[in-house]
Amino acid sequence: MLEINISGLNLKSPLILASGILGVSYSNMKKLMDAGLGAITTKSIGPKPRKGYKNPSIIEIFPGTFMNSVGLGNPGIQNFISEINEIKAYNIPLIVSVFGDTNESYLSVALKAQEAGADAIEINISCPHAEVSSIGINKDLTFNLTKLLKEKLSIPLFVKLNPNVTDICEIALAAQEGGADGVVAINTLSAMIIDVNTMRPILSHGSGGLSGKAIHPIAVKKVYDLYKVLNIPIIGCGGISNWEHAIEFFLAGAASLQIGTSLYQGYDIIKKINTGIRDYLEVNNFNNISEIKGLSHKFENQKVPDF
Repeated sequence: MLEINISGLNLKSPLILASGILGVSYSNMKKLMDAGLGAITTKSIGPKPRKGYKNPSIIEIFPGTFMNSVGLGNPGIQNFISEINEIKAYNIPLIVSVFGDTNESYLSVALKAQEAGADAIEINISCPHAEVSSIGINKDLTFNLTKLLKEKLSIPLFVKLNPNVTDICEIALAAQEGGADGVVAINTLSAMIIDVNTMRPILSHGSGGLSGKAIHPIAVKKVYDLYKVLNIPIIGCGGISNWEHAIEFFLAGAASLQIGTSLYQGYDIIKKINTGIRDYLEVNNFNNISEIKGLSHKFENQKVPDF
C-alpha cells in the first residue's frame, strides 16, 4: 500500500530522507532505512572538501522550527565515493545531492556519483545560504544546468527548487523543459534572527535557511501550485512532522515526500508517519497513494464540513 514508483525508482515507502539531514555516514543511513524510509538523499556533495560556516550554524527558534547556515560543508565527491560504494553494497536506494561552482563541476560530481552507484541525482540549486541559490532563482540558468546533466546522465535527475523566488512555477517549468525527471519542493526559506543583547545575528553567517513546522503551509501551497503546471513528479518537502502533514502534501499533488527536521524527535517518527498514511488510506478505501494525489484540486466537489 505504501510502495511507490517515482521516475523509475521503486520505493517501499514514500518517505525519503531530505538532503542535509544525517546523509553523510553509512551507519546513519542504515538506521534510517531500518526505521522505514524508502530512500536516502545524501548531504549535498561538491567537487572538493568544504568546511562550511562556523558555529553557531543551527538553532531551534520555535518548537519544531529551526534555522541553519551549515554552508554546504561536505567531504568532496572523491572522499564520498567509498561511502556510496558501502551504501550500495546493502542495496539502499540512494539519491546523491550535488552542487558545484560551474555547470561543468556539477556535471563532474554527478557523473562520479553515478559511476559509484547512485540511483538518482538531486541538484541543489537552491540553498539560501550558499552561492548555488543564484541558479535556482533564474529560469535560464536552471534550464541550462538541467539540460546539460540530463544529456549526460543515465539515472533519474531531480531538481530541488528555491522557494525564495517570485514565481516558483516558472523555475520548475524550466527544469522540466531541461529534462528533469522530477522536482523537490521546497528548500528552506531565507531567514534571520538577531540577538537583541549582542545586536548581531545569532548564526555566524548571519542569515540562514528556515525549516520545520513553520514552513509547512508554505511548502504545501508551493506543491499545490506546481501540480497545476508540471507533468513530472513532485517530491514534497517542508515541515512534515506527522502523518496529517504527509497526507496534505499528497492531496496537494506530491508523488512522494522528503523529511528532515522532524527527525529531531527520533527515528520513531518515521514509523508513526508510515502507519498514519497506511491507516488513512485503509479508512478511506484507497488502495495506494497515487489514488489521493492531487485530490484537493477538486475541492469544489468535496464535502464541506459542518461547523
